Amino acid sequence: MASHEQDDHMPEETQGYKLSQPKQSLAEYQNMDANDESLQRYKQSLGLSGGADLSDPNDKRVCIIKKLSMESPGREAVTIDLSAPGSETTLKDKPFKIKEGSKFTMVAEFQVQHEILSGLQYVQIVKRKGIKVSKDSEMLGSYAPNTDKQPLYTKRFQEEEAPSGMLARGHYNAISTFVDDDKKQHLQFEWSFDIAKDW
Repeated sequence: MASHEQDDHMPEETQGYKLSQPKQSLAEYQNMDANDESLQRYKQSLGLSGGADLSDPNDKRVCIIKKLSMESPGREAVTIDLSAPGSETTLKDKPFKIKEGSKFTMVAEFQVQHEILSGLQYVQIVKRKGIKVSKDSEMLGSYAPNTDKQPLYTKRFQEEEAPSGMLARGHYNAISTFVDDDKKQHLQFEWSFDIAKDW
């Protein structure tokens, strides 16, 4: 894959944006000044509120995406199970159906281990007949390693609406990427869906 195509799977750059502070280790975050109320709130927002660390020493991944679901009112959720190693490799051969004009929300479930995960984003590129029709990204946020107090993170995306009309119906291919502030890709997979007149 050419480098410009790889860059396409990254979030859009924000001109002039820099991280407010350099990346720190988990121990450094936990030892921040306990008397500073704003730092306490920041630590809590990252999930640094105690509990037994669930990190697996044999699994070096920092972010493990467990599943991605599509919820639509009045319908049973369509779930892409990503928990088993290699499960993402067959998704593009199993398209699911979306009714034109229907509203839906994507929900990601994931686990963080070993270190603070900073600025996780979800980037999705959709193509039809090889031509890119959309590129969307959603900021998921920063997270501390999961503990027994919170063994899994769940993030609901903004509600979307499927395109409608005869020209919108058909087969689509998508590439989804979970990437952090350091441009490290935690998971990338291809999948497909069909926009149809009805479910």
